[in-house]
Amino acid sequence: MQEEALKAAGATIIRSERKSGTTTSGRTELATVMDFLREGDTLLVTRIDRLARSLIDLESIVAQLRAKGAYLKATEQPIDTSTPAGRAFLQMLGVFAEFETAIRRERQLEGIAKAKANGVYKGRKPSVPVDKVREMRGQGIGASTIAKQLGIARSSVYEALKDG
Repeated sequence: MQEEALKAAGATIIRSERKSGTTTSGRTELATVMDFLREGDTLLVTRIDRLARSLIDLESIVAQLRAKGAYLKATEQPIDTSTPAGRAFLQMLGVFAEFETAIRRERQLEGIAKAKANGVYKGRKPSVPVDKVREMRGQGIGASTIAKQLGIARSSVYEALKDG
């Protein structure tokens, strides 16, 4: 749906990736687009939360665009950084996007705490078989060998031994 909306809005090149907008790290398509943009170009998105959910990341992206002489425009929101009103609205929406992410995280932590209190949530299963590590170490097997045989990092072996 987003690609169709971008085409309908006149986008000539469309790049997409299935990554969270909560951070810019690891977003190779975003990096490619940012490198590709030239003066007078417009980065077109459907909504700014598709681009960034952190106000710091959003401001960084907009600053990079500004430095290149490029603009940001959203198809579903009145955002166009080539106008003062568009820039102001962008900043307001950025604040709300970050607020929404923080509220969602807060609710998630509350839900986890409640599930733990009710004995429902136990966390993920341990990835390191601590008893097996200790047993092997007790047999005189070295940390590197234990790590190889169990398919874990050597540092995990030391961590398992440290706790006991």
